Amino acid sequence: MPQGVVDKRDAILRAAGKVFAERGYHATGISDIARELGAGHGTFYRYFKNKEDIARSVVARALGQVMDAIADEEPGSSRSLEQYRAQVGRIGHKLFDLVVAEPALCRILFYDAIAIDRADPGLAGRAMEAAAQYTAAFVRNGQDRGFLRRDLDAHVVGLAVNGMILTGAVRLLHAQDPQAMRDPWIRTVEALIFDGLGSS
Repeated sequence: MPQGVVDKRDAILRAAGKVFAERGYHATGISDIARELGAGHGTFYRYFKNKEDIARSVVARALGQVMDAIADEEPGSSRSLEQYRAQVGRIGHKLFDLVVAEPALCRILFYDAIAIDRADPGLAGRAMEAAAQYTAAFVRNGQDRGFLRRDLDAHVVGLAVNGMILTGAVRLLHAQDPQAMRDPWIRTVEALIFDGLGSS
């Protein structure tokens, strides 16, 4: 794909993401995106078929940005429980930093992806499944190396861990003091993953 086409598509996606985050998916029309972009409807339709098409691309772009934020964390890199615990902490901070830095992106993922799912059934589920598979790869590494329990289903663990992260990220979007909320949340998620709820 020529660079000019890539650049124009990216500009449309950025404009659409901003408008979706501000107005919501259902309240946004093609004219709203075109107005934000400063272009006519014809420009839009040269690159996307309809609003659903661009919405899917906006969600895919947002997911890509999330993965880019943690791209330097390799699932197989931890060789001990201590290393994995430190890795979980780093990932948590990177994701929460992304929520604070890119609230529009996160609103798209946390709210509009579900609305878009009605137009593209399974979109939100596919995104959740991809995230679960990613987290499960870290868990399997620990199981294979012997520092995580082997009797737990890695995929289910991935879904559960991601659920805690997602809930914290959604709350962070509405927090008056995100920094004050972030560290206790990450510490608690770490403690639940590695120490459980039982008292010693």
